[in-house]
Amino acid sequence: MQNESFSLHGHVLQQQQILKDYNPNFDPLTDKILTGNENYAPTYWVATAGTPPEDDGPILTDTEADIVIIGGGFTGLATALALAEEHGAAPLVLEANRSAWGCTSRNGGQGQNASGRLYRSQWIQKWGLDTAKQLDAEIRDGFEYFKSLASSIDCDAQDKGHLYTAHRRKKIPFLENEAKVMKNVFGYNTRMLSQQALQEEFVNDQEAVGALFEPEGVGVHPLKLAFGYLKRARAAGAKVHTSSPVLDWETRNGVHYLRTPQGIIKAKRVAVATGGYTPNGLHQSLTGKIMPILSNSIVTRPLTAQELKDAGLHSTTFITDTRTLRHYYRLLPDGSVQCGSRSALTGADAHNPIHLERLKEGLYRKFPSLRGIPIAYSWWGWVDVSHDMMPRIVQPNPDETIYYAIGYGGNGVSFSAMAGKRLAERVMGIQRKQFDLPIYRTALPSHLFSPFRRMGQALLYRWYYLQDEIL
Repeated sequence: MQNESFSLHGHVLQQQQILKDYNPNFDPLTDKILTGNENYAPTYWVATAGTPPEDDGPILTDTEADIVIIGGGFTGLATALALAEEHGAAPLVLEANRSAWGCTSRNGGQGQNASGRLYRSQWIQKWGLDTAKQLDAEIRDGFEYFKSLASSIDCDAQDKGHLYTAHRRKKIPFLENEAKVMKNVFGYNTRMLSQQALQEEFVNDQEAVGALFEPEGVGVHPLKLAFGYLKRARAAGAKVHTSSPVLDWETRNGVHYLRTPQGIIKAKRVAVATGGYTPNGLHQSLTGKIMPILSNSIVTRPLTAQELKDAGLHSTTFITDTRTLRHYYRLLPDGSVQCGSRSALTGADAHNPIHLERLKEGLYRKFPSLRGIPIAYSWWGWVDVSHDMMPRIVQPNPDETIYYAIGYGGNGVSFSAMAGKRLAERVMGIQRKQFDLPIYRTALPSHLFSPFRRMGQALLYRWYYLQDEIL
């Protein structure tokens, strides 16, 4: 009888539910939990994705579930999709705010053939050629899986490849080496472009002195893609509960008790997919394992045909430059230009206008004629960077039915699809030879100086600036 009363009360609350204003100052290093029930950040993707598809609303009462997924973004939804469609499971997804509220609705929509922040030449240095080739095969399979999903969902997919642009002459040898490694070792059809070829074929970036072109790259509207995952997952039997943050997590006798504002979920297995929005207090297996980094993004209003011509923008191939604190940018299907890069160190400072001005100046260095074109959208979001720059899709403790996929370092648009597929397999107890690869074999590493990460980050940013712009 008590549960029925609580359920009825919860139903009334749902009917009267009013979304809270978006909190731009959330910081996963200082905020222990997501407050829940927040509206979206004011991104271009939110403004152009259309009405969000139906979800299952907040958890309204105590309940039991076989599999719970914490996080309703790319990874959580891809995991739910795989569990429901491929394994016949009925997972329950808990999202603190609205579906795809975090990283998924704030990124640049660049679906690269990558995972984490390390280049393939670094894979060879770190793990040896044989492991690097096996990892490449897994990432390549993951990219093809992402492409298959994107092609089946109305998400403005543009299969135009990817450009790494050299923002200084000294970066050309680095790109030439990567092009050689990708072509000769891994079999990709990469090619180097001179400044003239880059301008004639793709874009007249005034800062770029050359580029590496890789045909593998699909630009997407990330929120439309996530909404497609959501609809398919629910159609296959998954439940997606929004406005349901996990306020407390206790495990007793192998059973997980996840407390939300209006009910406790008793779960046999828990998969975590919270990305850069993982609060330090969520679970001890994740505390201190991620360095959350803020990234700013802007989108201009749609450009006229003459403005596009003046800027030299005649390709929708998406682009990343060679800065350590990289700029990523692209021409969107409606003629808008999107650009993103580093932002503040803390959530409290994220709204400081200096970060927006730096990003705008970065765009104008590349396309001077855009100076004066109105910026229609400006936002920021947290990126989940692991301490060794590579993601993990693991069961960190074999004695606990807890799993996570996290640490993409800004390359999660595409690889999150495969990560969700593999996370689903881990939850189901399926064994694969690929699970001997580093990203599946070991838990996220800790960092000796994790309590002082922000201090170290500030020093690193100054050093990166010197390396990128002066030395």
